[in-house]
Amino acid sequence: MRAVICGYYGKGNAGDEALLVSLVQMLPKRITPIVLSGNPAQTSKRYGVESCDRRSAFPVLRALKASELFIWGGGSLIQDVTSFASPFYYIGLMALAQQRGLKTIAWAQGIGPLKRSITRSMTKRVLQGCTAISVRDRVSAALVAEWNLSPILAPDPVWAMEAKPVQGLWDLPAPRVAVNLRSHPQLTPQRLANLTQALIDFQKATKTCILLVPFQASQDLAIARSIAEQLPGERHLISLEDPRELKGLFRGVEMAIGMRYHSLIMAAAEECRCFALSYDPKVSRLMEEINLPGWELEDLPNDPNVISTAWLEHYVNGESLTPAQIRSLVDRALMHREILAKVC
Repeated sequence: MRAVICGYYGKGNAGDEALLVSLVQMLPKRITPIVLSGNPAQTSKRYGVESCDRRSAFPVLRALKASELFIWGGGSLIQDVTSFASPFYYIGLMALAQQRGLKTIAWAQGIGPLKRSITRSMTKRVLQGCTAISVRDRVSAALVAEWNLSPILAPDPVWAMEAKPVQGLWDLPAPRVAVNLRSHPQLTPQRLANLTQALIDFQKATKTCILLVPFQASQDLAIARSIAEQLPGERHLISLEDPRELKGLFRGVEMAIGMRYHSLIMAAAEECRCFALSYDPKVSRLMEEINLPGWELEDLPNDPNVISTAWLEHYVNGESLTPAQIRSLVDRALMHREILAKVC
């Protein structure tokens, strides 16, 4: 059986790449994936899968014609806050696959926010036509339940993604603290300046080696470089293309300060203490679900000393998830694999 896998792949976003890796790992062996990607050559080479250009109509149509299954491959694909056009792309492909008689799966979705009535209506219609649905948070499950659908609710699949060791990591000075920030309207120049000063003060107090870890070069790299230039102590900017190595990086880190959703999942999964800076409801939901300390960016203190003091307190007295908690999250994340096995 051949399956078209559709997501935000080949765009340089490590979180979405991690979802692709997780999905490919969980696919039954009898399934041959065809991944729609923004960079098909890179996706094929990196993951050993067949891939075609997600924006080229004829290759996509050929892939659908050659397949029996269509999968929305995880993440916040269906939301209309950051983009009005994006959900129409994904909904349109799902509707086309259903029209052609393919089995369709909405897999590991974080659905919403859906602010526009047309987006909600179209999403409801294609989900009602799905063979199976799994979601990664309670808010998404509640939304889908309003439409008289019963999705599987399980933690994000990246909890269960296999990690790889990072060459040279253990040669860097210890202890290490990883930092991931991304550009966003809520991360104003003043807030970034306050976070940078707080990080400077934190490093002076702890003598830690700071690892600046961009997850998407187009949005994270400039911020990482700016912070690195201002830190007084040992620091390293680490850019990794393989999401499995990104997850493995956190095995050698004492604490992570993260904005991105998957930076926090990867760190927490590797028994790293985490401090969250939320710019998006999905991050806030994660904070609630696994009891992560942190702030909504809109509520970030204006005093860098307050920020650095909170980080110091968590560094000294904070706790990571226990092995039993992580095992439970991993085991439940594997429920996304079960839905694939049943349908495929």
